[in-house]
Order: sequence, then structure tokens, then C-alpha cells
Amino acid sequence: MTEYLLYFNQQWVGDHTEEWFRSRAPLAMAAVNEMKAAGVYVFAGGLEEDGPVYSADPTSGTVMVTDGPYVETKEFLGGFAVVDVPDDETATMWAGKLAEACGWPQEVRRFGSQPRIE
Repeated sequence: MTEYLLYFNQQWVGDHTEEWFRSRAPLAMAAVNEMKAAGVYVFAGGLEEDGPVYSADPTSGTVMVTDGPYVETKEFLGGFAVVDVPDDETATMWAGKLAEACGWPQEVRRFGSQPRIE
């Protein structure tokens, strides 16, 4: 099996009423519960839009930790799920279920192979 990241950028969500968001929550939870029942769920969560954000930048030779994302950032991660499935087709099927439940697009990325630690 292979792990995939299913994710969305906050900017893809769009402007909706609080009522609309509340109506999507049970659908999103149903999709996550379906993943759990199918045995493919690894982890999922939405990120706080107004919560603290930190950046760690080692490019100066010393790690500099600052508040907030880089100024150049136009999009930021809104939420994600990690699934462990056999192939791209199955990963995109789960992304489609999440997209339909949430009401906004999802992207799918396969995790690279883990380095061997000996």
C-alpha cells in the first residue's frame, strides 16, 4: 500500500455562509468515517485559519523562526487527509468523495518512499 496526501488550499474553499459550512460538516465526517471503515484512513484534519503560523528558515546558516508565513505566500494549506491505498485510482476516488462532501477541490499527492534507517 502507498500513502497519499489529499489536501486543499484555503483559498479554494470560497465564500459561503456559516449555514452552508454547517451543512457540509456531516458530509465531510461521513467521508472520513467511510475511510476509517474501509481501513485506508491514516490521519485527517483542518487547519485553523486564524491560528498562529510560524516559519522556520535555515537559509541564513542559522534557523530563524518567525511568526507568520512567508510574505510571498498567496495560498496556504487549509486541511488534509492521509490515506494508505494501493494505487492512484483509489487515492483519487477518495479525493473525489472528500471534494464532493466538502464542496471544494482536493489535490492528490503520493508520498515519496521512506529512507532506510539502519
